[in-house]
Parts: sequence; C-alpha cells; structure tokens
Amino acid sequence: MTVTTAFAVAAILAVAAAALLVGRAAVAAHSARSAADLTALAGAHALAEGGDACAVADRVALANGAHLSVCTIDGHDVVTRADTVVDLGLFGTRTASAVARAGPV
Repeated sequence: MTVTTAFAVAAILAVAAAALLVGRAAVAAHSARSAADLTALAGAHALAEGGDACAVADRVALANGAHLSVCTIDGHDVVTRADTVVDLGLFGTRTASAVARAGPV
C-alpha cells in the first residue's frame, strides 16, 4: 500500500464519519420536532377537555424519548418546547430543540 492510497483511505473514512455525525444530528432534530408537535397537540386536546395540558404534554414527551423544557398556555393554545439529546462522539453531547404551538381551529 502506498502513502497516497493510505491518505485516500483515511480521507474516505473521515468523510464517512462526518456523514454519520450529520445523520445523527438530523435524526435528533426530526425527533425533537415530532415530539414538540405531539406534545402541543396532546396538551391542546387536554386543555380543551379541561385537563392539565402540561402534565399530558410531559407524558407524551417522555413517551417519545424527549424532555419537555417549556410548556405555556396562551389563551386556548398550548406552546411547548421539546429537547432531545444526541451523542456526537468526539464532539460531545448536544441538544436538539423544537417549539410547537397547537390550539383549537
């Protein structure tokens, strides 16, 4: 194996590792958006039924592997923020967040 081949293999492996990390981050962002949407919808439904919107939203977030960091009631709407944690290997652990709002139509 020549030096040029070794560098080419190392470059290919580095690009593959970077692509995997970007993929992990994208999956975490999608998970956070889905969890935020679902928590807001569940909270709005609970609010319309006279229940505790934020307690319901928190349970839905946990069921989706997320953490409900913000839950506010704005009139008839529920605004939530869901966070998911992603491990990026050598770059440490990061948090992906998303905000959603739901209420009656």
